[in-house]
Amino acid sequence: MPYIQYLVLFIALVAIELLYFKIADKYNIIDKPNSRSSHTSITLRGGGIIFPIALVIAFFLGFVSWELTLAVTMVALVSFIDDIKPLSQLPRFATHVAAVLLVFYDLHLFSEAIWLLPIVFVLLIGWVNAFNFMDGINGITVLYALTAVVSFAYLPINEEYLPLLITMGLSCVVFGLFNVRKKAKTFAGDVGSISMALFLGYFMIKTITDSGQLGYLLFFSVYGIDAVITILYRLLKKENIFQPHRSHLYQYLANEQGFSHVFVSLLYAVIQLVINGMVLYLESKGALSLLFTIGILLFMTLIYLLIRYKVVGKIVLK
Repeated sequence: MPYIQYLVLFIALVAIELLYFKIADKYNIIDKPNSRSSHTSITLRGGGIIFPIALVIAFFLGFVSWELTLAVTMVALVSFIDDIKPLSQLPRFATHVAAVLLVFYDLHLFSEAIWLLPIVFVLLIGWVNAFNFMDGINGITVLYALTAVVSFAYLPINEEYLPLLITMGLSCVVFGLFNVRKKAKTFAGDVGSISMALFLGYFMIKTITDSGQLGYLLFFSVYGIDAVITILYRLLKKENIFQPHRSHLYQYLANEQGFSHVFVSLLYAVIQLVINGMVLYLESKGALSLLFTIGILLFMTLIYLLIRYKVVGKIVLK
């Protein structure tokens, strides 16, 4: 796809986002801050609708399969309705299940060993829901997503999907223009975070199955470790893990420690980008083994726990 067409696509995505802002403002699609929020002012919700819209555009341009397009569109539609008027767990979960099955069909996973399917199913559902709770401070969702998209695009095995990844990367840049700032104009909402989570989960599974390399799981390691440990921490406190909260390390850094939202978001993205670069380098040298991957995850977890203890411990003592 020529560069001029990508420029036209970028301008079109900006125009679509601005049009959505008009609609959201007219119909009062907003996010009001509460005790669990990391923001203090009313902000337009659902700006992440640009992600599934970009995927639909990519479908009509012939960049993506109908299965993935349908899966992302389904979760995006239900999530958008949920952003406007909260739904019960049943329609949301049912849509997620249907979307995951479409992903399985697209990636021919039903031909794999039967014992593998429930494991991948649980991991993908867990990833989608964990990523959904990431939209807590300005910039963290889109910068982390852009880091993953760039990393997937760098892999030779994804060369065929480069136009799709560039399209989704452009949608991240467009959303970032209005979100990666001190006072965000919009938040991704469930429509953005869940649809992007499914898209990234799809590419993670595809990359692992195509390469046979589990080490690419490290592409999601920074936020993955934060999400898992935060869930365990909340379970120990007997909290409802499906309710919004301010318990992630990045939320403590932004809210209690007073670091800039954008700084913390950039910190997470840059650390993840460095790790991804290390993964790509080691794989190119044939040195990315399962043992090494586990070792890196354990080392990162230890560092995370030490930092979390230092940060949260200080807060508790106040």
